[in-house]
Amino acid sequence: MRSREVRLERRPNGSPVRDDFSFAEVDLPDPGPGEVQVRNLYMAMDPAMRGRMSEARSYVPPFELGKAMEGPAVGEVVASNDPNFAPGDLVWSRLGWREGFTAPADKVEKRSRDLPPQAYLGFAGMTGLTAYVGLLHSAALKPGDTVFVSAASGGVGSVVCQIAKLKGHKVIGAAGGERKKRYLLDVLKLDGAIDYKAEPSLTKALAREAPQGIDVYFDNVGGDHLQAALAIANKYARFALCGMISQYNSTEPSAAPRNLTAAVTKELTLQGFIALNHLDKMDAFLADVRAWHAAGLLTSAETVYEGLDRSLEAFDGLFDGSGLGKMLVKIA
Repeated sequence: MRSREVRLERRPNGSPVRDDFSFAEVDLPDPGPGEVQVRNLYMAMDPAMRGRMSEARSYVPPFELGKAMEGPAVGEVVASNDPNFAPGDLVWSRLGWREGFTAPADKVEKRSRDLPPQAYLGFAGMTGLTAYVGLLHSAALKPGDTVFVSAASGGVGSVVCQIAKLKGHKVIGAAGGERKKRYLLDVLKLDGAIDYKAEPSLTKALAREAPQGIDVYFDNVGGDHLQAALAIANKYARFALCGMISQYNSTEPSAAPRNLTAAVTKELTLQGFIALNHLDKMDAFLADVRAWHAAGLLTSAETVYEGLDRSLEAFDGLFDGSGLGKMLVKIA
């Protein structure tokens, strides 16, 4: 079996460009004892991948130059030399950015077919777990909370919004562009939506949508969004700091937030979190999302690019605002 893969050739300076990457074709060996061979069906694009392209110290090692990158993927076992897997099994792995692979069986996890394969990269995968853990545990969602979500039309943000709504909360989302604003209002049925690109002041826009203030902020963006949340937060509000995508490609420090003293005067809780440190909640999470999905309370927004050749285009879509929901690449 032959497989194409995408490799990182140099560390990007600012926004990645095509010369930072290369495509290669390799021969996959037959699986040895305790190994499986997998053909990937879908791979996911996550903002955290940008961090691994640099050498900055983080919670996961950087991508190695000259080697295939990694990322969440779902695939089908095509050959197995391990008793726990058989051809046709649906599996999840972190071996995306390639059409297929041969690897030790402990590098893949079996998934049931009661959900579409790509769901395990979205609301039923690490994306969903990130939303679940951040909202229910880091932000400690309580009855009566008003919730503000940045990047609310994205993969994580859209799941956060839906969990908060199905639990009966007032939810306000921010996203860029009229199309995304309509999605938040018409599809996710949020109580308020802000097109931050159309607002001269994000703080004033949030004050308009949440005149009684906010109690929970789920931060995917940082910068001006975090500044607005600090300004409008009620006393003792809780912030789940998930990501700061506004800064990932920046070569200069962010000018915002400029009002961090509000965290002191309002006695706020700002809690950063990494979903990988909460895998003990995976079983409870999967049980909940399966039940919510079966009841029609949880849906999935996806932007799907066809073929590995468009994987870099899909990655760019995380940052240029062109995508809606989870960014996926359909490989097979």
